[in-house]
Amino acid sequence: MSQNPPELRPDLARAHVPDVARPGQPRIGMVSLGCPKALVDSERILTRLRAEGYAISPDYAGADAVIVNTCGFLDSAKVESLDAIGEALRENGRVIVTGCLGAEPEYITGAHPSVLAVTGPHQYEQVLDAVHAAVPPSPDPFIDLLPPGGVKLTPRHYSYLKISEGCDHKCKFCIIPDMRGRLQSRPAKAVLREAEKLVEAGVRELLVISQDTSAYGTDWKGRESKFPILDLSRDLSTLGAWVRLHYVYPYPHVRDLIPLMADPANGLLPYLDIPFQHAHPETLKRMARPAAASRTLDEIAAWRRDCPDITLRSTFIVGYPGETEDEFQTLLDWLDEAQLDRVGCFKYENVAGARSNALPGHVPEEVKQERWDRFMQKAQAISEAKLEAKIGQTMMVLVDAVDEDGATCRTMADAPEIDGNLFIDESFDGLAPGDMVTVEVEEAGEYDLWGRVTG
Repeated sequence: MSQNPPELRPDLARAHVPDVARPGQPRIGMVSLGCPKALVDSERILTRLRAEGYAISPDYAGADAVIVNTCGFLDSAKVESLDAIGEALRENGRVIVTGCLGAEPEYITGAHPSVLAVTGPHQYEQVLDAVHAAVPPSPDPFIDLLPPGGVKLTPRHYSYLKISEGCDHKCKFCIIPDMRGRLQSRPAKAVLREAEKLVEAGVRELLVISQDTSAYGTDWKGRESKFPILDLSRDLSTLGAWVRLHYVYPYPHVRDLIPLMADPANGLLPYLDIPFQHAHPETLKRMARPAAASRTLDEIAAWRRDCPDITLRSTFIVGYPGETEDEFQTLLDWLDEAQLDRVGCFKYENVAGARSNALPGHVPEEVKQERWDRFMQKAQAISEAKLEAKIGQTMMVLVDAVDEDGATCRTMADAPEIDGNLFIDESFDGLAPGDMVTVEVEEAGEYDLWGRVTG
């Protein structure tokens, strides 16, 4: 039996998404704030709306309504979200709010009573209902088409892949479980199907995100595998794209991922983004973190023994309630020993609803700032030394952007937006976003590299 040629098959064809709305087509704008998980939610919402016949407006003026996907974790993020809602109201007037801050609807409506609707995080159906009420759909099945990978807010060559929602931990400084609920892992088949579609659509890098990636699938009753993240990682690594794991807690079973990362024949990158948060055992206890610093150093040594090229990234909190100078110094000493490649740091903030607010011994703001400065100075020195050691090495890079000044790329050691870059400022003609090229590293800075194309 013959089949239709690829260009006539909707599952194989490169669908065309018009840049200009057809006459009478309803148009929706989107402002997306917060973490990559929120970005994935925004992409899913826009994909659903596009499938229903809505056009996506690039500006306020061209939209019939605007969705603002908010962040509500820190007070500073709440302020930013309220500001974004206010701007959308001033510029457009018809605003639907969703995201983590939507878990506190009175907080939003108290500041902006004229918003059309407020929904919480991960509430796709409620967002769609609110859009339908504000701007009724008017689809044209002959014109309104979707690209194979859906609507993306990131460049075409990389994409975030959310594998679960929620978290089962009870860290005292965190309200994510209150906002997003307990762990709910997506079926592995659904994750793989989405990943395959993304790769078929041209995605070269999959960034796996979760609130606790190591715990993926442990909420399934009667599961065949004790730790489904191991099976999922093996399957994702065979798709022909880079696979980067984010937010991996250092549980013992993570060591079973390291041989995969050490094998250049698959796509699982030698990269772990791990939220250590602190190093002193007493601080970790007050945080109610599911980890212990002494064991962590042993794990890091074992990972590097089995995969010498592994890149370790983490975030930390300084100035946590009760943190003494000795505890902070332990953290600095731990950094010296751990020699992490990429490090981020936050000054502790009281978050409304977090149990840490009730802890004694809150650290003065000026002390937090002084410790943050010392921490970042230490982290920067470690980063500089590690990057300096890469001069002369040859490595594969992924091109993110090209302009008249050169090409901005990333190595396997660099996630988009949060890590460093490798710049090519000579002989970059012919390079385009999504290309993978071999470079020799010639210069190093505090966080970035410079190199030349060798192949």
